[in-house]
Amino acid sequence: MNNNSPSLQDLQKEVDDWITTTGVRYFSELTNLAILTEEVGELARIIARRYGEQSEKESDRGSDLGDEMADILWVLVALANQTGVDLTEAFFKNMRKKNTRDAMRHINNPKLK
Repeated sequence: MNNNSPSLQDLQKEVDDWITTTGVRYFSELTNLAILTEEVGELARIIARRYGEQSEKESDRGSDLGDEMADILWVLVALANQTGVDLTEAFFKNMRKKNTRDAMRHINNPKLK
């Protein structure tokens, strides 16, 4: 991990700072959920056309997957901020759950061999 990489807390603060200055205020949680869904759809469209069986449209050829993923991360961070979720804490809690629940699940899955 790059020592210069921002933490999730840094990202949460940066998004909050931007929203409360440049963005004026947070959109409602429902609006942000709709925006998140839209952003995930944009990523899905590009991946389906670039890596799946669909033909890629000329207008999608220059699309930057990293930028699309960053859009999703940005809105997710905004939702975390406005609902009081500490993403660092939530992430590590989720990893503990996965490591307990799924410790042998995937290793024993014959479909993955």
